[in-house]
Amino acid sequence: MELKREYVNGMNEQGDFDPSSPPPFRIADIRAAIPKQCWIKNPWRSMSYVFRDVSVVFALAAAAVYCNSWLFWPIYWFAQGTMFWAVFVLGHDCGHGSFSDNAILNSVVGHILHSSILVPYHGWRISHRTHHQNHGNVEKDESWVPMPENIYEKLDTSTRLLRFTVPFPLFAFPVYLWHRSPGKEGSHFNPYSNLFSPQERKLVMISTACWSTMAIILAYVSFTVGPSHMFKLYGIPYLIFVIWLDLVTYLHHHGHEQKLPWYRGKEWSYLRGGLTTVDRDYGLFNNIHHDIGTHVIHHLFPQIPHYHLVEATKAAKPVIGKFYREPKKSGAVPFHLIKNLITSLAQDHYVGNSGDIVFYQTDLNLFQLLSLAKYE
Repeated sequence: MELKREYVNGMNEQGDFDPSSPPPFRIADIRAAIPKQCWIKNPWRSMSYVFRDVSVVFALAAAAVYCNSWLFWPIYWFAQGTMFWAVFVLGHDCGHGSFSDNAILNSVVGHILHSSILVPYHGWRISHRTHHQNHGNVEKDESWVPMPENIYEKLDTSTRLLRFTVPFPLFAFPVYLWHRSPGKEGSHFNPYSNLFSPQERKLVMISTACWSTMAIILAYVSFTVGPSHMFKLYGIPYLIFVIWLDLVTYLHHHGHEQKLPWYRGKEWSYLRGGLTTVDRDYGLFNNIHHDIGTHVIHHLFPQIPHYHLVEATKAAKPVIGKFYREPKKSGAVPFHLIKNLITSLAQDHYVGNSGDIVFYQTDLNLFQLLSLAKYE
């Protein structure tokens, strides 16, 4: 028998804050608190970030070719991979429509930016829209969604180790694009995948064609300059970009010091699901990757441009109250997030097969294996 829980402003009967409690405010209350200017999309300002990031990408590539020194290559790899990630975020804004109010401009810029880093624009945009529309929903969410126990139990030990042992999950994005997550079927490249409606197939075909064109260009350049040089110039930065993407997207939905709820059925709502997301401070990288760490307000209102997210979050916090989790202040480099990542991967393995409010549970056998591996 399930006990009925009573809450007052998110506090349970013991006086402790319960993040799974129904919020005492509506999404309209949050919206009303956000200043009007935060909703304004300036395409010229958005394009200025594109010009900035693309200029840095080409400048770094030119410097790498000019220097061609093993003293410079590691610096280049990290810097360029970080810029690839920044470029991805701008394409992500195009996908949300927060880049501008012009759908054609959003699509053209989004295709150029995402294709350049081997992301199928419409394929990813559509699945990401599904993620936002169903955030925090065990059954319908799309990104880093927890596995129910019955699906988790079907994974063999090697698959579990790959999925939950650093650094392997940080290279998951390309696999996700082709095969999605365990328990889900489909591909971001296949217009007939169950990810897409019949009306979206043409869009997916266009994006897959753009992705294929970029792959052909990379193959041609690789043949011209040599595969080893191309791997240094593009391949390693691409892998750094993938690490950034998987790290950031995982930690926006996992790894908080207090376990956060996931929902099913009648307990899920757009507001409650959005409030389970987590803001993160990335130090000096906040500006470089366009304040993607201000994630709660972005998830609730993805149409707000990235350059207004900090202001919008500041205005919304008094309304959200304890349902907003203040991010831990970072130094110049967010090394503190490594602990959050490792701890979460070691403990957050699956959720129960039933229940409308669930929390991550730990596979104790896997936890012991991961603990032994850490000390070997």
